[in-house]
Amino acid sequence: MMRAFAARMVPFVVFLLFCAGTAGAEGLPRLVDLGADKCIPCKMMAPILDELKKEYDGRMQVEFIDVWKDRAKAAEYGVRMIPTQIFYDAAGKELFRRSGFIGKEDILAQWRELGYEFDK
Repeated sequence: MMRAFAARMVPFVVFLLFCAGTAGAEGLPRLVDLGADKCIPCKMMAPILDELKKEYDGRMQVEFIDVWKDRAKAAEYGVRMIPTQIFYDAAGKELFRRSGFIGKEDILAQWRELGYEFDK
């Protein structure tokens, strides 16, 4: 009886582990930028992402994934065009997705639209 219950719980446990793995660090909202280090718009975004990472450390997680070097990640995130930015809440739920270059102020404006204020 207990083995049957445990067997039914396996998919649920796998789901919980997956959700835990997609959540932001320390329960922080997360911006994932999927691009490539040789892509021109991606190169233009690199200093913006670095700046956001430094300025909002402890309040927002910023991550860059080079999908030319890690093609499995491109498939995992469903990327069709680079750069692609995905905004996640602190629980790891995708809130918004867009493709193309985006400036720092537009990123912060998108976070505000999603209900996040990052005061300096």
